Amino acid sequence: MRHEVIIGVERRRRWSDEQKLGVLMEVGVAGATVADVARRHDLTRQHIYQWRRELRRKGMWPRSEGAVFLPVEHVVEEPSRTSRAGHGEDLRVEIVLGNGRTLRWSGQVEDDALVRLIRLVEAA
Repeated sequence: MRHEVIIGVERRRRWSDEQKLGVLMEVGVAGATVADVARRHDLTRQHIYQWRRELRRKGMWPRSEGAVFLPVEHVVEEPSRTSRAGHGEDLRVEIVLGNGRTLRWSGQVEDDALVRLIRLVEAA
């Protein structure tokens, strides 16, 4: 029967609750993620999650509140169906299309009609 005796520094580190708390407090500072903090301290992410649970049980880490819903009011405004320059002003518009053609008009034009016209001229 053969026995080996390994002499050297124990790899397993012992962390006090204060040290664990210090590591946990680094998460989120300057955008540091759990993975960033774990790498910085030569830990796995699981260590950090486990420490959170452990310190929560001991009352040293706050319990998460969970999701919070905020009231939101959704307001829908009716879009104007006619393009307007202002109150009673004569509207002059010039649009240079991608194919090099130019559309020019004055007065008011309904949005739907303008969209159809642009599509027709672009396709021609």
